[in-house]
Amino acid sequence: MTAEPTHRMLSSRSEFHEALRAAFDRVATAGCREIWLCDTDFADWPLGEIAVVDSLTRWAMAHRKLVVLAQHYDDIVRRHPRWVNFRRQWSHVVECRALEEVEPGAMPSMFLAPGVVTVRLFDPEHYRASVSTEAADAVRAKEALDVVLQRSNEAFPATTLGL
Repeated sequence: MTAEPTHRMLSSRSEFHEALRAAFDRVATAGCREIWLCDTDFADWPLGEIAVVDSLTRWAMAHRKLVVLAQHYDDIVRRHPRWVNFRRQWSHVVECRALEEVEPGAMPSMFLAPGVVTVRLFDPEHYRASVSTEAADAVRAKEALDVVLQRSNEAFPATTLGL
């Protein structure tokens, strides 16, 4: 029996999407205290897929936290209505933040579940990415996210109050 690799490079859109689906499923099964998602707009993520939302629902508990960092949330509303509904239902677990002014290429694209899995997209044009269970990769990813988080503001409220 061979051990699962701890770090694997990805080179296609389908591999990247499959790695994200597997990461969501993995955290639902293994559990972890927090998940970090970061992308410019999440337009090309499988966030709205039934399996992804089901995995997030299995993972979500009152003591857990999902932090979502984006430049804007316009594409999420249009492309991922199931995820938007999940966000409404689990607003006490989900924190959405935006970094509106960002230099091109400065916004990392990644899924981080510390201690479980890291999926990072390095080249969105050619879908060069990696999936890793190594602690060192998680530490580097968290450091990159902290830089973005420090300059971000709360965004994308779960509900919009109207008159």
